[in-house]
Amino acid sequence: MSTKHQTVMVGGLLAIVLAVQGCSQPLTTREKGTLTGVGLGAATGAIIGAAVGNPGAGAAIGGAMGGVGGALIGNSLQNQEAQQSQQQQQIEQQNREIQQQRQELEALKRQQQQQRNDDY
Repeated sequence: MSTKHQTVMVGGLLAIVLAVQGCSQPLTTREKGTLTGVGLGAATGAIIGAAVGNPGAGAAIGGAMGGVGGALIGNSLQNQEAQQSQQQQQIEQQNREIQQQRQELEALKRQQQQQRNDDY
């Protein structure tokens, strides 16, 4: 199989994977990282492979390695997003509790003031 044929096959396979992924539900951060890694790895591998006479193999190897690296980075980013989301929910809950306590304090102050006025 010629290197041009291999390159076309790898490019076609990558296009099919991207098209299928684009039709499904929105991508997670991990999936975006993986696809970005695959794309960058395949492109870099093809360039390096072309320099040594085998761009198809370079693209395949680069794509696989880029996919692994991209998945690891995407996973880390997704975990950070989940942690930030959880912290934001906790902050919002605490703000609601603070607001409720402020309202209760104001009500107690009004009640206390009313009792003082009634005592006079």
